[in-house]
Amino acid sequence: MKNDFSKGSVQRNIIAQSVPLLFAQLVQLLYNVVDRIYIGHLPDIGNMALTGIGLAFPLTSLIAAFTNLFGIGGVPLFSIARGAHKHGRAEHILTQSFMLLMVSSVFIGALCFIFREPVLYLFGASDESYIYADSYLKIYLIGTTFSMLSTGLNGFINAEGFPRIGMLTIFIGAALNLLLDPLFIFVFDMGIEGAAIATVISQAVSAAWVVCFFFGKKTLCRIRRKYLPPDISLIKKITALGLSGFIMQGTNCLVQGVCTHTLKEYGSDLYVGVMTVLNSVRDIFTLPIHSLSNGAQPVLGFNYGAGRYDRVRKGILFMSVVGVAYTVIAWIAVLLLPHAIVSVFTSDAEMLEAGAKALGLYFFGFCFMALQFAGQSAFTALGCTKRAIFFSLLRKAVIVVPLTMLLPMAGLGADGVFIAEPISNLLGGAACFITMWFSLYRRLPIENKPVEE
Repeated sequence: MKNDFSKGSVQRNIIAQSVPLLFAQLVQLLYNVVDRIYIGHLPDIGNMALTGIGLAFPLTSLIAAFTNLFGIGGVPLFSIARGAHKHGRAEHILTQSFMLLMVSSVFIGALCFIFREPVLYLFGASDESYIYADSYLKIYLIGTTFSMLSTGLNGFINAEGFPRIGMLTIFIGAALNLLLDPLFIFVFDMGIEGAAIATVISQAVSAAWVVCFFFGKKTLCRIRRKYLPPDISLIKKITALGLSGFIMQGTNCLVQGVCTHTLKEYGSDLYVGVMTVLNSVRDIFTLPIHSLSNGAQPVLGFNYGAGRYDRVRKGILFMSVVGVAYTVIAWIAVLLLPHAIVSVFTSDAEMLEAGAKALGLYFFGFCFMALQFAGQSAFTALGCTKRAIFFSLLRKAVIVVPLTMLLPMAGLGADGVFIAEPISNLLGGAACFITMWFSLYRRLPIENKPVEE
């Protein structure tokens, strides 16, 4: 069987999946981060334009949430089906996910476009910052289908054991975005609207690439017309597993909305811009641990489906140890170089000083984030839907949101918004990992299933 994850070193399989995924997601990150870097350094309007992009985050997170629900939710089922040598079922899962992404993207993009004005004001936009947020968002939403297809289907490419092709999916679009951003922003003098246009064009190219792959000859599993009609029982299973990622991103939408609203109330537009920088830095520093956990999921799922429980245990342990070690190093880097990190996104002295202080608060105890990733990934990979959903809700909805509203009221002001994050990492991450360790890791069968001839 091609790309059999039950053979060879588990650690090597995870690294082989994770490294190309890391480069792919690094390039994917450039879609948004490069936009913010260019926009943050625009003369005169950079800070307010950066604030505008920050106000758009909740709606872009909502789109990502539905991508996880219908796209990423199918990947564990797909991996388990491949591990069990059920090729037809794997193609059925892939095709149903494709159909769900296509249909949902049209409705989600339209709803976000229609209600963008009241939502932006709800999340803390002022009359001045709304102009920039609306200019970016109304163009960005045109590419909703492209964004959901390229991101949602790319996980299936990696699950087939083609991480390099998955990397190219993202690399092609992001490289194009890097070229188009300065062209539209500065040469054509389109500012924030130019950044949105460059992003939409790049996402369209990425979506075309990934769809062509699944209709081509190289793929192991194809999108089949006969599997397009909705299969309610399979849709329920896909969305059940996707609920974890949906809630993670959906609560990101909620948290970002509450954060921007609270920062506007206890601070100013400047602090909303600072949060935009912090979100960008967090995206960069969580990228390796995110790639590691995503790369481990198809390996864990395949071996679980193949009955190789010893390899599942090795994979979980490896993912956890490497994740904690990396996040400790990242935390030290933030403590030593806060001003240098923030200066990548802005040259404004006021935002630079406020951002450096907020960065130290926001990243305190960053290593506990790795525990959340490890526990969440293990639950998702092995189909433990209820536990994955519970811990998604616990860290964000139950811990972060209330703290974001209560700590500023307790006299901490805008700093309370930034302090809520490390508290949630400690409480939520520890609870998730400890539960995974005792309810999943230690309960895996001692004996492997007999190898099928």
